Amino acid sequence: MTGQATLWIEILLLCLLVLVPAGRAAIMAARGKSIPRTRREPALALHRAQLRELERDRDGGLIAPSEHDGARLEVERRLLRAAATPDAPLPVLGRNRSWLVLAIIPPVALLLYLSGGRPDLPAQPIGQRMAQAETSEQEDASLIDTLRQGLAKMNPAAPQARQGYILLGQAEASRGNWGAAAAAWRVAIAHGFDPTVAMQAAEAQSRADGAVGPETAALFRRALDAAPADAPWRQLAEQRLAQSEHH
Repeated sequence: MTGQATLWIEILLLCLLVLVPAGRAAIMAARGKSIPRTRREPALALHRAQLRELERDRDGGLIAPSEHDGARLEVERRLLRAAATPDAPLPVLGRNRSWLVLAIIPPVALLLYLSGGRPDLPAQPIGQRMAQAETSEQEDASLIDTLRQGLAKMNPAAPQARQGYILLGQAEASRGNWGAAAAAWRVAIAHGFDPTVAMQAAEAQSRADGAVGPETAALFRRALDAAPADAPWRQLAEQRLAQSEHH
């Protein structure tokens, strides 16, 4: 049996695995029975999982006790509201619509696969993919070095240089070089303070250090003082300040 034939058999088996539960639901709908699942059940399960996650984060020191208490109260409020919701079953498709959905799934899935899939091509070796990723990373590093060299020749106070340091910080952050990103953003805000860039610099520095130090906390506070009340990152900055108070 060829590799391509084996692949098509595997695709058919996967289709059967997907259609078995859907077929069971359609048969129950055709008999006028509701599927034994309610709107309340998944909501309750989600909120209980959130409570367990909050406990783990608190025990692991990822969130401050005060932050944990506030988040727990909010989740418990949602849990109580979900528990008070009438236990109505989820809507069930009618007989004709159920079978129509089942009939449409296989051809649609096949068309989607054929539009971009190439089962006739061999798999790309992992070594080749890793080499391509390494080449791409080297190209990114070369571009960043070129940008850094160009900025070194410019007056840091110039508007073009300030924008260049902001871009440099974004490039370093995308590679996970948080210390270099923070340094670039600090140069940018030194020649024109912007609360959002200051927030980015403080966040990058806290990630590089693994904690929120006094200087980083001061930068968070300065960013908050200069930011509008509806700044999307305000809550994160306040959380970082709360963490700094517990270290």
